[in-house]
Amino acid sequence: MKVFLFCTAFLFAAAAGSVPFSDSPTPLQRRELVPTGKLRVGVASAPAKSALFVVKDTNGNLRGVTVDLGKELASKLGVPVEFLAASNSGELIDALSFNAIDVTFVPIDEERRKRVDFGPAYFIIESTYLVRAGSDIKSLSDVDRPNIRVIGIANTATLRGAARSLKNTTIAAVKSVSEATEMLRAGIADAFALTHDALPPVAARLPGSRILDGSFLQTGIAIAVPKDRPNALAYATSFMEDAKASGIVRRAFDDASLNGLVVAPPSAR
Repeated sequence: MKVFLFCTAFLFAAAAGSVPFSDSPTPLQRRELVPTGKLRVGVASAPAKSALFVVKDTNGNLRGVTVDLGKELASKLGVPVEFLAASNSGELIDALSFNAIDVTFVPIDEERRKRVDFGPAYFIIESTYLVRAGSDIKSLSDVDRPNIRVIGIANTATLRGAARSLKNTTIAAVKSVSEATEMLRAGIADAFALTHDALPPVAARLPGSRILDGSFLQTGIAIAVPKDRPNALAYATSFMEDAKASGIVRRAFDDASLNGLVVAPPSAR
């Protein structure tokens, strides 16, 4: 009977695609994840926290969801952690591709899959537009008109998604959330493409601005490692699934005062 129960449990876990997470990496996993002996984690920095963006506190320390996840991963590996802060997720993909960092957390899209490997998503984003005060734009369809000035952050999934959806106008790239905010404030741009969860703090800085209902893109923010590191990917995948199931991601959201965010379901990609 004990053998039957064990086999049944094993088959159930295999069928569900889940493997119990072990904190201790294999030698190959450690070699691929921390080739320098420390975990180098890339994070995206902005004026306010979101599921993706982190901030610097008054002491210059990085705070936010991906910082917490990076620290947790390093703790599981038993190595020091070092953070690289970038102004957008496109810069993080570049850093990962050039092996300047070992792991990062960024939105998934097909263009990025050509350059890095993704593990499970921990949050599902929906991208929309923030429109400037005084604009007559009321809906997503109103954005796609001639002479509407649309901006998005360079080399991001949201920028590419907006470009695919716009047929009658074009979208210009900016480097950061801060730059986009100032362009809306100055009336240089009419609409800013970003994720719903990241836009409320931006809107709060721009009285009269509006976040549009609906979305033109849905995708996951996921853990990512450099291409051709299968052992690193295997460990990162197991870590992320455990982080979702065990409450690590939930605590990271809550600690960042993002209590309304929903953790992605198991095996979300």
